[in-house]
Amino acid sequence: MPQRTPHLYLGHDRVGAAVVRSAGTPRQDERGTPIVLVPGLGAPGYLLRTLRHCARSGPARLLDVPGFRDPGGPVCPETLGPLADTVARWLAVVPRAPVVLAGHSTGAQVALHAAVRAPERVRSLVLLSPTFPPHLRRMRPLLGTLARTAVHEAPDVVPAVLPSYLKAGPRRLLNCVRSAQADAPEDVLPSVGCPVTVVAGERDALCPEDWADHLARRATTGRALRAPGAHAFPHPHPAVTADALAQSRDGWP
Repeated sequence: MPQRTPHLYLGHDRVGAAVVRSAGTPRQDERGTPIVLVPGLGAPGYLLRTLRHCARSGPARLLDVPGFRDPGGPVCPETLGPLADTVARWLAVVPRAPVVLAGHSTGAQVALHAAVRAPERVRSLVLLSPTFPPHLRRMRPLLGTLARTAVHEAPDVVPAVLPSYLKAGPRRLLNCVRSAQADAPEDVLPSVGCPVTVVAGERDALCPEDWADHLARRATTGRALRAPGAHAFPHPHPAVTADALAQSRDGWP
């Protein structure tokens, strides 16, 4: 018999001067190790399916940072440093226990830096399609690789992300991309003490297999997994994504 998805709610948590919006399981259901999801480019909609699957086995939250679609406006700037600061502050005051922190795409880089900032609040770190390998840290090769990957994406991912992209506008999206291109996650990973899982889509040229393997080797305790699909694989394959997160919740090492 299929597991029933718990009712999800929209929460607003005060974190310093900001109010961070999130979707997830209700507070009274928060037992066990929570899974916290950080989307890429401030577009949480494409991770809702994964959130629902995660919520079947325990507490789960999907953060809306920087919050482009929130009526109150963005909760923080769209560059990696402020995003990671906001996530780390949220981790420090909201969850009742250390979490499985998972980020996708540029959100993986945000999650990585947040884990360094708040190590006592992160039990395990999961990097889903982390960007960017060194050869994609310039705009011209990135655009060509993006086009090669886009043809393998599920068509219905577009309506899942488009409202957030339109609300953000091209300037903010470009700021986030350039900030991520200036980052070197391979240099940050040795500072992470918790187990790290890197998951890459089989058809994802933005996070190729050798890049995912390299990042996993840079972690003190790391592993690399493959998933079907391209860069946005959590949207068409939420059960596969949730299984990888559940393994991290249960303690795979």
